[in-house]
Amino acid sequence: QVQLVESGGGSVQAGGSLRLSCAQSGRTFSTYAMAWYRQAPAKQRELVATITLGGSTTYADSVKGRFTISRDNANNTMYLQMNSLKPEDTAVYYCNVGQVSAGNYKSFGVWGQGTLVTVSS
Repeated sequence: QVQLVESGGGSVQAGGSLRLSCAQSGRTFSTYAMAWYRQAPAKQRELVATITLGGSTTYADSVKGRFTISRDNANNTMYLQMNSLKPEDTAVYYCNVGQVSAGNYKSFGVWGQGTLVTVSS
């Protein structure tokens, strides 16, 4: 069973930066693709960024050029560096494990508790 614990959220003014972390335990970290999702109030959860076993990354258009996803297999940790934050980035951010098939990320359905990011204007 995989366990995921997100951290690093907080309140920041527009234009600021935050770095989210996701610690994984329970199974071998390096065998999975991983992703960050977010869910804003009254909105559906959306995929923000993905990273494959080999380190290839994809980003939602809304965060491209501002967010960077990375992973440290030795420490079973994934990160999301968020720069130039905007009020519309306000959401609960979740990390996730899954696989990439035919260019699409598929979640295994395991979620952490999430970490809240609030960006004020």
